[in-house]
Amino acid sequence: MTDTAEAGSHGGRREIARRALEEVCSGRDPGGLTAVYHPEFVDHVNAREYRGHDGARRSVALYLAIFPDLRFVVEEQLSEDNRVASRWTLHGTHRGRPVTLRGIVISRFEDGRIIEDWAASDTLEIVRQLGVWRSALLLVKHRALLRAR
Repeated sequence: MTDTAEAGSHGGRREIARRALEEVCSGRDPGGLTAVYHPEFVDHVNAREYRGHDGARRSVALYLAIFPDLRFVVEEQLSEDNRVASRWTLHGTHRGRPVTLRGIVISRFEDGRIIEDWAASDTLEIVRQLGVWRSALLLVKHRALLRAR
């Protein structure tokens, strides 16, 4: 079976979506970004939006700046047609405080790669875990988190 044929199967798409989160977005395989994301990729993350490979790199860099030991774990996946839904858990540490955040992303595939992600997580959970003071400092340092696009 060719790589394209595998990527077109439900199992192949699930594996690509898992690799995108656990390897690329966790910062363990930044070189794999172009293999899992389409050049015209659009990433909708809560109120933020990133476009293309450069946008995906900026998104990953922002998460790694906040959580240098960032790790995503895919807990469950469902697939239908050209979409994969992945329920994930983010683990990381910010300024000495451990954080666990849960979320979900729906990935749409085209030509064997992810062309669009719709991700949602409870960002108030970060405030609960970090506390108000650390959260305020985080927003001051990473102002991009305040801008909707």
